[in-house]
Amino acid sequence: MKVVKFGGSSLADGEGFAQAIKIITADPERRVIVTSAPGKRNPDDIKVTDLLIEYAQRVIEQKPYDDVLHQIVVRYQAIANHFNLPDDQLEPIIDRLRNLPNGKYPNDNYLLAAFKAHGERSNAQLMSLVLKYLGYEVRFVTPTMAGIRVTGTPNNATVIPETYSLLDQFTAKQSELLVFPGFYGITLAGHIATFSRGGSDITGAILARGLHADLYENFTDVDAIYAANPNVVDNPQPISRMTYREMRELSYAGFSVFHDEALIPAIEGNVPINVKNTQHPEKPGTLIVPDKGFQPSDIVTGIVSGKHFAALYLHKYLLNKQTGFTLRILQILAEHNIPYEHMPSGIDDITIILDRNLVNDQLIDTISNEIQEAVNPDRLEWIDNYAVTMVVGEGMRNRIGVINDILSPLAQHHIAVPMINQGASRISIMIGTYDDDADDAVRAIYHRFFVN
Repeated sequence: MKVVKFGGSSLADGEGFAQAIKIITADPERRVIVTSAPGKRNPDDIKVTDLLIEYAQRVIEQKPYDDVLHQIVVRYQAIANHFNLPDDQLEPIIDRLRNLPNGKYPNDNYLLAAFKAHGERSNAQLMSLVLKYLGYEVRFVTPTMAGIRVTGTPNNATVIPETYSLLDQFTAKQSELLVFPGFYGITLAGHIATFSRGGSDITGAILARGLHADLYENFTDVDAIYAANPNVVDNPQPISRMTYREMRELSYAGFSVFHDEALIPAIEGNVPINVKNTQHPEKPGTLIVPDKGFQPSDIVTGIVSGKHFAALYLHKYLLNKQTGFTLRILQILAEHNIPYEHMPSGIDDITIILDRNLVNDQLIDTISNEIQEAVNPDRLEWIDNYAVTMVVGEGMRNRIGVINDILSPLAQHHIAVPMINQGASRISIMIGTYDDDADDAVRAIYHRFFVN
């Protein structure tokens, strides 16, 4: 059995639906379907999830929302009309969207989560209606019915172990297709909570593990995962096979084709993942497989740069002699609910790398002042234009001289490297650069390893 997930770009309109249905029905092993909300039909379009967020904000602020609701309804009506689905069949979906403001929510965060989740819920329900109308035996299954239980905050939930016990008890006929909405689960109190944005990948992985799938097929709008961002490197090499670990490392810094959190259930269930293009399903795509027994064909698998970082640099003589120096800094970050990404250090120096999206200028001043008072460094500097480049590959593990092969082209292109972190992972090397140099760094390293 295969779990098949379709991204928002794949289900943005009626033609996309038709192509997805063609893929589903071409293979009898594709029995579990996970839907995203309709994405953009063109570059100037608006994703349904973003429309639902606007709808929720209007309700919270007690502003008129009929125009936004109309835009959402029209998106689903257009898909239904593509298949000549009778109007009365779509009415339950439209009624549910209209009644969202009348729901009971513990607070505005839960309201927002519930509204967002209905992009996927409505699309899954519509997919099941269309399949049934076309003559297929199909069942629409909500997270409540399946037992997808979550905890955490309403808009950044995580699955709990009980989910897998409940999925073990889930039964289905061999002949029926099961259509699940992605992106959300149900809290123990019975409320909707969504995963982080792009979380339909997570739902697919949860179902792949919980229903013991042989393969998790993730259909999107690219032919494969590439060794570098095609917007940075012209015609980069596609990756045919890679390990879970490689994908985790690359997703962290910016590979956005597949949600990094979705790898965890797949790893735990030992389910291979095949990332493929909805428009070209005949192409092999990229297969993400367990680490054990993997034989790399290249030294480096991929290079990616993330520009959403910042760094706090501290210098203090005899820092290495002071007990609790780092602890006091981490306590300050924890008090402000700020996680740190990395912390390379030397005998007198330490750099704390943060996600720039999690802090604002006021918070930066606050934590800098508190750190200055707590540990009294000789120098404290905030570096705002920081980028992290990850060079990743299972083939790097036992290779001598890889760091030289990475740094030499950077030196040739006069790219400054204020930070290097090697050793935390045997399959990756982290390079810190400045934002303006990030793309050039990726291109230089890519050409060293992939262009003869």
